[in-house]
Amino acid sequence: MTAIHQNTPGGTPPGGPARTPKRAALASFMGSAVEYYDFFLFGQAAALIFPRVFFPEGGGQAALLMSFATFGVAYFARPVGAFVLGHFGDRIGRQKVLMFTIVLMGVSTFAIGCLPTYGTAGYLGLSLLVLCRLLQGFSAAGEQAGASSLTLEHAPDDKRAFYTSWTLTGTQGGLILASLVLIPFVSLSDEDELSWGWRVPFWLSAVVVLVAYFIRRKLHETPEFEEAKAAGDIAKMPLKPLVKDHWRDVLRVFFCAFIAAVSTVFGTLAIAYGKKVGLPADITLWLVVVANVVALGTQPLFGMLADKIGRKPVFIYGALSSAALMPFYMLSMSNADHTWTFVLAIATFAFGYGAANAVWPSFYNEMFSTKVRFSGVAIGTQLGFLVAGFAPTIVTALGGIREGGWVVIGAFTAVVCVIAAASALTARETKSVPTPLLGTHPDAEARKLVTQ
Repeated sequence: MTAIHQNTPGGTPPGGPARTPKRAALASFMGSAVEYYDFFLFGQAAALIFPRVFFPEGGGQAALLMSFATFGVAYFARPVGAFVLGHFGDRIGRQKVLMFTIVLMGVSTFAIGCLPTYGTAGYLGLSLLVLCRLLQGFSAAGEQAGASSLTLEHAPDDKRAFYTSWTLTGTQGGLILASLVLIPFVSLSDEDELSWGWRVPFWLSAVVVLVAYFIRRKLHETPEFEEAKAAGDIAKMPLKPLVKDHWRDVLRVFFCAFIAAVSTVFGTLAIAYGKKVGLPADITLWLVVVANVVALGTQPLFGMLADKIGRKPVFIYGALSSAALMPFYMLSMSNADHTWTFVLAIATFAFGYGAANAVWPSFYNEMFSTKVRFSGVAIGTQLGFLVAGFAPTIVTALGGIREGGWVVIGAFTAVVCVIAAASALTARETKSVPTPLLGTHPDAEARKLVTQ
């Protein structure tokens, strides 16, 4: 029977592969930053640029609705990517799959910058845009699950939430970078912006992909996975034990993952709404940048808090505070004074949603054993993220991008946040469970706390 070792404070099992939590956190941060620079760049372009570039309506409401739909199609590819990449992540290792995802995301994003517009090639350009977006979605399906699994399995028991929080902090870094790069190009004249300006941010993805690729390739596979592999405890078909032993956890993660809709509303939908009620495009992007810059500082703190008091209370606080603050943030966009808009943007995102965002990498991963962790988190989150992906389309169709649309946006956000919080309430608190025993039944822990 497989030996079960307690993690030492330094995080290295006796005689096992070395744990490198700081290197793992850095690699996850950079990889997520690159992946989500590409992913959020598309979302912001879908709100501000694509309706005028890839559609015949010239930027009207119908074009905006269809543009948001192209943003959402990635979320159809994400469950497919979750099953495929989750399978290989649990079969051949986390690090190898993460190398693949970063290359695929970079290539597909660079290709978007090369596409012909509607004026040049009609619907061919739109078809190719959808194809590139599907590839982005397939890649993103494995990124967060793989990066958070890898970081958690490198981390010492008492700091798992802190170290894994850097995976999602990297996501915020990518969103900041995407917004900062896009701001000067949306400030160009319409002729320059729509001819060549919008393409440059997509081409620049090649630079950040190369940087992250070389950082990530130096990272070793996780000790937990290597030990399971040496002991012959790797499932040939991870989906089978996942469905048999963890179907409740997959379902729980699915509903908890609705919380991601807050990020989509904030980073994409709110941009379009702000423009509708008179905010300049650069101001809407600066709101995203400032809130995410503050979140870079608050999310690791929320991770540390979760290591002290538990994952569940921090996650539930993040969900409910997001529901309460979002309507006020959206309503403030109609005011002439933008000061309160910036204050509420920071409060909603960095001090509300940031709590749930920082904690879910540890919260979800700790529900599963090493054998099925990558698959469980990938499948559960990506199915749940369908709600996030189509949030802009759904809310726009319901009238959210109109005067007074803040009511629709606020109500939608409240519903998904309450569902996420309710699902989290049903979960087991795992902050004190040793890493080798994660995903086991509580009765089994007592029997396995000693080496067998």
